[in-house]
Amino acid sequence: MREVDVVGVRVEMPSSQPIVLLREVGGERYLPIWIGAAEASAIAFAQQGMEPPRPLTHDLFAETIRVLGHTLSQVRIVNLTDGVFEAIIVFDDKTEISARPSDSIALALRTGTPVFCTEEILAEAGIPVPDSETDDDEVVEEEEVERFREFLDHVTPEDFDKS
Repeated sequence: MREVDVVGVRVEMPSSQPIVLLREVGGERYLPIWIGAAEASAIAFAQQGMEPPRPLTHDLFAETIRVLGHTLSQVRIVNLTDGVFEAIIVFDDKTEISARPSDSIALALRTGTPVFCTEEILAEAGIPVPDSETDDDEVVEEEEVERFREFLDHVTPEDFDKS
């Protein structure tokens, strides 16, 4: 398993389909996962630290876990079949629940839980984007965003269909 960071949510054009972009920690592969609009909003809200006046579904689930005296130990993206990703949420007592990656990521961001992905999925669906050699974080971030925009301009969901 490889740890991944959540880079953010973007919109793939021209279809206007939301994508959550993950980046391999200590590597140069990015993993785009097509998601729904509601999940994209939930992920973006969590990344921006926005707290809605009433809890959203992922906020409610995170609070339920906390009130019941549990924590999440990790989120794992474990399968890719016919372009559909699958994830597992792992609790502190080793209980595992199958979930969509988008929901799992939204929950992980709310609970500070690390996200992991299998090497097989990164090898199959990951997109290598070599890191810049500069030390200026702002320039690196701008270059990263520009590389991702170029990637989105040319990628389609069919690019990940290995059949």
